[in-house]
Amino acid sequence: MINLRSQREIEKMKQAGVVLASCHKELANLIRPGISSWDIDQFVEAFLQKHGATSEQKGYKGYEYATCSSINDEVCHGFPRKQPLKTGDIVTVDMVVSLNGALADSAWTFPVGNIDEETERLLTITKNALYIGIEAAQTGNRIGDIGHAIQTYVEAEGFSVVRDFIGHGIGDVIHEKPDVPHFGLPGKGPRIKEGMVFTIEPMVNAGSYDTKMDSNGWTARTADGKYSAQYEHTIAITNNGPIILTDQDQMSIYPSGV
Repeated sequence: MINLRSQREIEKMKQAGVVLASCHKELANLIRPGISSWDIDQFVEAFLQKHGATSEQKGYKGYEYATCSSINDEVCHGFPRKQPLKTGDIVTVDMVVSLNGALADSAWTFPVGNIDEETERLLTITKNALYIGIEAAQTGNRIGDIGHAIQTYVEAEGFSVVRDFIGHGIGDVIHEKPDVPHFGLPGKGPRIKEGMVFTIEPMVNAGSYDTKMDSNGWTARTADGKYSAQYEHTIAITNNGPIILTDQDQMSIYPSGV
């Protein structure tokens, strides 16, 4: 069953999204060569606590961290660790924030220092793919229209879209219906309706879309060892178009804007 959320529920999720987006904006200033993904995780947990929120994924199915921090060829669900990041790395920080029982989910890929031109292009195409997918999330369309729009764009640019991990509904728990693939055929899947809330989170690889799992049972990485990037927003569907609940350009939680 796909839950349809009330305006009140969506507003609460948006407040969680404001905290999350503000945290990601802070990370953009924090991440640099020499910092570790462990440092990032500790910063996020302290930031959320300071603003009355918690990490919903910490403890989820035994997961131990406030963030997933995926580096370079790690596609998703990377464990934070104390090895320093170096110039040329990329790190995707994914978090689910709970604020007064409402959830928001977003991931962002950050460059570490200077990155090469092809890696910069990977990040640009992946971010563009996210917003192309959001644009397709209109009432009356189908979920398949989102994935088709993303896949068509990404593959035309010479990259590949991961098949093994997809977007999802979110509300009372992290993962709800509908499933939101970032590939597929138009006109397929559930009809998009006002009140739906779900994530769009394309994972785009520089090489093949194939992935493999680490021995920890969580971390997925590219099968060919090439870099992978991801950008994710939580969106709410309205008859006037989708609303991005984790928009980093919305009003900051800081009254002074700093």
